[in-house]
Amino acid sequence: MATLVVVDDHPIWREAIARDLTGAGHRVLAVFGEGRAALEGIRSLRPDVAILDLQMPGLSGVQVLQGLGEDCPTAVLVLSASGESSDVLEAIKAGARGYLVKSASPAELADAVERVAAGDAVFTPGLAGLVLGEYRRLANAPEPEERPRLSERETEVLRLVAKGLGYKEIAARLTLSPRTVQNHVQHILAKLQLHNRAQLVRYAIEQGIDGD
Repeated sequence: MATLVVVDDHPIWREAIARDLTGAGHRVLAVFGEGRAALEGIRSLRPDVAILDLQMPGLSGVQVLQGLGEDCPTAVLVLSASGESSDVLEAIKAGARGYLVKSASPAELADAVERVAAGDAVFTPGLAGLVLGEYRRLANAPEPEERPRLSERETEVLRLVAKGLGYKEIAARLTLSPRTVQNHVQHILAKLQLHNRAQLVRYAIEQGIDGD
């Protein structure tokens, strides 16, 4: 069970989300209808996951993400009507750990909440590839002079992390144990001097590392 806040400017929609997630066994601490109150509420309540819309009065979803910063313990799952790659890209750069469009079913949303709370990066099917492609097009800056070296296996794991796969899915794909995959992820984080899987996904996207 994860503790949650739900942020959406449409009362019927946010109450429905809260009801569905409560029914799935999660605990909704609060709901918010505008960005500034949401930012203050997330900072105060420190839920495991914040379900965040992008288009809101006061502060936008991206501004809320920027206000929370990388030291915030709350994982943010964007739930938006927009499936545009530019919106997804902007949200991820601002710190979102996952991104679903509002056509997702209640079961998909509940599953995404559990995965995001566990540290996974989650995308609506199809969006991960769009985001990876967009980053590759935008990545015109030269590589750093000293880019950390990853082993072939670590690179394979990183590619699958960037696609949003969880430990069990990566383990099945590479014929490894979930514990071994978790150890690889921890080693990669240490090598790259990153702190969590959301940062790993951003790094992989920026470097053009995907699962192709």
